[in-house]
Amino acid sequence: MRVLVTGSAGFIGYHLCKLLLAEGAKVIGLDAHDAYYDPALKEAREARLRPHPNFTPIRARVEEPGVLAGIFEQHKPDIVVHLAAQAGVRYSIDNPRAYLESNLIGTFELLEAARAHPPRHMLLASTSSAYGANTEMPYRETDKADAQMSFYAATKKSTEAMAHSYAHLFGLPVTMFRFFTVYGPWGRPDMAPWLFTSAIMAGQPIKVFNHGDMRRDFTYVTDLVRAIRLLMDAVPGDAPVAAEDSLSPVAPFRVVNIGNGAPVELLDFIAAIETATGKPAIKQMLPMQPGDVPATWADTTLLRALTGYAPQTRVPEGVAEYVDWFRSYYL
Repeated sequence: MRVLVTGSAGFIGYHLCKLLLAEGAKVIGLDAHDAYYDPALKEAREARLRPHPNFTPIRARVEEPGVLAGIFEQHKPDIVVHLAAQAGVRYSIDNPRAYLESNLIGTFELLEAARAHPPRHMLLASTSSAYGANTEMPYRETDKADAQMSFYAATKKSTEAMAHSYAHLFGLPVTMFRFFTVYGPWGRPDMAPWLFTSAIMAGQPIKVFNHGDMRRDFTYVTDLVRAIRLLMDAVPGDAPVAAEDSLSPVAPFRVVNIGNGAPVELLDFIAAIETATGKPAIKQMLPMQPGDVPATWADTTLLRALTGYAPQTRVPEGVAEYVDWFRSYYL
């Protein structure tokens, strides 16, 4: 099985490539190693994949014209997992063009390449932020999602619409997955687990927004990539698999939540870091940030129907693993 993974040196991409290689797949990994956060961390991830004989790294940007077309023509991947994107809610307020180029133009380049050389299945990353201002929880894939709260979320919701049109017009099987607050070893330094852990271990204050009244569906990264791997085999067809199926009536296209299925109070997540580090947090309570939402919570019924699997790592266990990695890598 030949799998193209875009964003292969990223947090989730690295873990997915590692899993696929362990299963014997041939993996083509595309990543730009851009400077949104420390490229040395991306290089360290990729360095752990590079020795594997079935791993082919390619350094390029997904939005660069012709790059993906050339990769599809040369490697003709059976499966494509598109993880490359400009991430981050708050960064999108100050640098929206980066999201336009990477998320929208990059996805367009991917879809055009797939149109010329159709893979068996394409899986594209979206986000729980696509649910936007929805307040009824847990979030279900069939819920209306038209009130995104950040430009980042807007670009990801737009990629869903773009992919649906190509699925309809050209019969390309597409699964969009909406991630819910992923954390774990090799995580990004702009994400809350890293910011909290580094500050707590250094005895510095942490910023706690909305005065701590926040809930997130924290999802451990190895659970997430296991779900992606299982969804690779769940190719959208002509008939729904369950009453909750988000399968399009006019295309081989569906949206699937990947989350732990249980919201956790932000202060409880911080408490787990305090326990794992053995140090107290100095909390700086602040109001809600623009573009953020107070809570997320995934309904994982469809994921279980499609794969028989649902993420289940508990926060205390996942945080302990993360802090152990953080100590080994940063200290």
